[in-house]
Amino acid sequence: MDKFSFDVAHMLAGSLVLVSFVQLYQDRIYALLNVFALHAFVLALSVAWQAYVHDAPHLYVTALIALGFKAVVIPVVLHRIVQRLGIHREIETVVGIGPTMLAGMGLVALSMVVMLRATPEADPLAREDLAFALSVVLLGLLLMVTRRNAVSQVVGFMSLENGLMLAAAGAKGMPLVVEISVAFSILIAFIVIGIFLFRIRERFDTVDVRALDRFRGERG
Repeated sequence: MDKFSFDVAHMLAGSLVLVSFVQLYQDRIYALLNVFALHAFVLALSVAWQAYVHDAPHLYVTALIALGFKAVVIPVVLHRIVQRLGIHREIETVVGIGPTMLAGMGLVALSMVVMLRATPEADPLAREDLAFALSVVLLGLLLMVTRRNAVSQVVGFMSLENGLMLAAAGAKGMPLVVEISVAFSILIAFIVIGIFLFRIRERFDTVDVRALDRFRGERG
């Protein structure tokens, strides 16, 4: 593999981590949805480049799935759900943005140390892409646990799944039938999540997940 291909692959994977940090910084729901669309777009570019580098045509299908479903369909539908439910534009966080960003940097450092030390004999491109992918997964998980709004938690879940897709592409891809089944699983999960959001809004007149705690009697 030539140095140019190696550098472009790392630039795209690193850009995905950077956009994950941008998601953590957002405190307005429409901005978060727009950044998630960018997140999926960068993922599609990264997977398409991996397809070119590894000469794996089936990865182009993965890139198209990411571009079509995650960069276009899911953000558009979430925008409409937010408008229909009349959800507040500001996102309430469990902790402040500053501590969240510091925690994110710590998770990225942990990902790099763990993955690079755990795979010393692996292909350099694969092992470093896996480190970036683990960072994206952990940042998506951090987004989920630091937000109280159900829609933002859905975005965190989808971002986490983007990291898993990047890991699969970095490991020289997965069988096409698996990619297609994953795409349908994402679609079904998204439908279930949409129904879940509407039911929460209908029952509690809010999508703040703390309402579920009050309903169980865990908070006064």
